[in-house]
Amino acid sequence: MLAANLGHDLDCWLRLLTLHDQPRLDRAEPDTMRYRLYHPPARLAAHSRRRHLRIDRTRPWAGTSVLA
Repeated sequence: MLAANLGHDLDCWLRLLTLHDQPRLDRAEPDTMRYRLYHPPARLAAHSRRRHLRIDRTRPWAGTSVLA
């Protein structure tokens, strides 16, 4: 129960701090948040001893990602 409450609180804080200017995601359901933000189609690329997260720019919600 404590882990579920902590996850819900973190999800609410994410919306409050980062998604206040996104009209469709500021009041999104948790399933929508999980589908659009937490599981983006991306790949981890290694180059020159550094790692880069490559997010596909052609996905429908590329501009709403917190990582992009």
